[in-house]
Amino acid sequence: MADQQRILTGMRPTGQLHLGHYLGALENWIQMQHEYECFFLIADYQAMGDHLDDIGLIQRSVLEVATDWLAVGLDPEKSSFVIQSYVPEHAELTMFFSMLIPLNQHQRNPTLRAETAQLESESQSITLGFFNYPISQAADILLPKAHLVPVGEDQVAHIEYTRDVARRFNRLYGEVFPVPRARVGRVPRLVGTDGQAKMSKSLNNANPRMRATDPGVVEYNPAFLYHDAFNDNTDEVAELKERYSAGTVGDMEVKDRLVDAINRFLEPIRERRSWYEDHPDFVRDVLKAGTERERAIARQTIEDVRQAMQVVYT
Repeated sequence: MADQQRILTGMRPTGQLHLGHYLGALENWIQMQHEYECFFLIADYQAMGDHLDDIGLIQRSVLEVATDWLAVGLDPEKSSFVIQSYVPEHAELTMFFSMLIPLNQHQRNPTLRAETAQLESESQSITLGFFNYPISQAADILLPKAHLVPVGEDQVAHIEYTRDVARRFNRLYGEVFPVPRARVGRVPRLVGTDGQAKMSKSLNNANPRMRATDPGVVEYNPAFLYHDAFNDNTDEVAELKERYSAGTVGDMEVKDRLVDAINRFLEPIRERRSWYEDHPDFVRDVLKAGTERERAIARQTIEDVRQAMQVVYT
C-alpha cells in the first residue's frame, strides 16, 4: 500500500443507515477499496455536536455502522475502520487548524450555514463543537494525508473548505499536506420517496398523474430514480418507463416491482449482516485493528506538523 493514494471518508454514528447511504457513499467506497488505501471514519466526536443529550444513541450506532459497512461489502483486509475519538491526534490537529482559518471565512461555509439555520428553526441550541465541525472534518481528512475524499453531492463544499485549510497550512509552514480532491458517487443525491427534496410545481417537475391511464412523467419521478439505482433488471425498468409514459401501467405496479427489486438487492446484505450481528467480537476486533493502523499514521502527521510549525520545545 506504500505507493497507493490514500482515502479518508466517514459517517457520523447517529442512527441506522439507509438506501441513500449506499448510493451516495458505500457503493463508491466498495469500489475504491480495491484501488486505494482506505480509511473509513466513524465520526463520533462530530455526532456529539448535536447529539450530546443522547450519548446512548452514539454508543449503539458505532457498532451498528461498522456492522453495516461489513455487511455491504467493505473488506477489513483492504481498508481500515476507525473510531474518531480513539485517535486523539484528530483533536490535536483540529486545534492547530482552528488557529489558521479566519472566523468570517468559517462562517461562510454554505453547509454550516444551512445546518445552523435548521437547528435555529427548531429552537435547538448550537454548541461550539457543532459550529467548529468543518475544521474538525478538515483535520479528519488531512490527518492521514488523504489524497481523495468520496462524498455525497451535499458535502462537496466541505472538501473545498479542507482544500483551503491544506493550502493555507502549506503556504505558511511548507508542503506537509496533499490538497485532497472530492469524488461524488454515481447517484449524487437520492431523493426521499415522497420526492420533496427535488419535485416542485415551481420547477415544473411535479407529477400530477391522477389515474393509471394518464400518461406519466418518468423524469424526476422518485420511483424510477430508485428503479434506476437498485433494479438490476434493466429490461424491466425500460418496459415500465415506456408503459408509464404511455399511461398503460399504474403507480402501484411500478412501486410493487420496485419493492421486489430492492428486496433482491438487500437479501445478501441482510444475510451477511445477520452473521456479523451474531459475532460482535469480530466487529470490535475490526474496529480496534483499523483504529490502530490510522493512529500510527496520525502520530507521524502530528510530528510533521509540529516540526513544520516549530512547536517543538524539548
